[in-house]
Amino acid sequence: MTLHRIFARIAAQEDLNFLLTNRIPRTFLTRLFGWFSRIEQPLVRDLSIAAWQRFAELNLAEAKQSRFRSLHECFTRELKTGARSFAAAPNVLCSPSDGIVGACGRIEGTTLIQAKGFPYTLMDLLAEPALVEAYRDGTYVTLRLSASMYHRFHAPHDCRIERIAYISGDTWNVNPIALARVEKLFCKNERAVIRCRLDAGGALVTLVPVAAVLVAGIRLHCADVLLHLRYRGPNEIPCDAHVRKGAEMGWFQHGSTIIVFAPRGFELCAGIRSGVLLRAGEPLMVLPPGGGAPAGTT
Repeated sequence: MTLHRIFARIAAQEDLNFLLTNRIPRTFLTRLFGWFSRIEQPLVRDLSIAAWQRFAELNLAEAKQSRFRSLHECFTRELKTGARSFAAAPNVLCSPSDGIVGACGRIEGTTLIQAKGFPYTLMDLLAEPALVEAYRDGTYVTLRLSASMYHRFHAPHDCRIERIAYISGDTWNVNPIALARVEKLFCKNERAVIRCRLDAGGALVTLVPVAAVLVAGIRLHCADVLLHLRYRGPNEIPCDAHVRKGAEMGWFQHGSTIIVFAPRGFELCAGIRSGVLLRAGEPLMVLPPGGGAPAGTT
């Protein structure tokens, strides 16, 4: 086979992937899958999990349970005690979840990268001027959770969750193929903006869980509500919850993306680059001396 034909075949597969996961009634199928995944009929459950294991790298050896009532319970599984350890060093901000590192690095003013050649702005994603200023010239990391990964996320440091903003949106697939084709994709999708004030130095770190096709639904322990496509508000959810590094903050109903934002002065840990596979608790960023000055947000 010639090189030209090889590239043509790869391109055709990407086209098919994009069509099958995006040019579909995304919202309807997401709601349908949410219903289907909760069916507790044993045959439906067993066949669904078996098919998932057959076509994805689903490893349930770390799961706290050995049996699940439904496909959904398998998606949102807890892990055995000690399956994830969080770096104890006080100057280390840890990865809040398992994930594959996507775009990461320095924010250029208020512009950052979704994928090569596809920029977006802090205002596009966060929709709050004060947060835009807090992360001007700051640091960010995009973490993509594949379907078979552990879907819960944790506090990256000792912190106080100050506020949650829910932004309703679409359910585009967030895989690399879609990120390279859909401009400002993260800014189109349903997402939550979780503001966390670090105990060390008072810097403001923000986590943005972004939902996706078949995934729309974010559960947070500090907010007694499921954020999903049928949720109608309030969009600003006051919160005052203190969490220790490594404490579980919530989970996706399936898997998607978390973007971590830190103010100027934070640096990526050695080895953090696009394509690296991380587990929750591994070092992500280094705090500046003193923990960083408090961000000027209210």
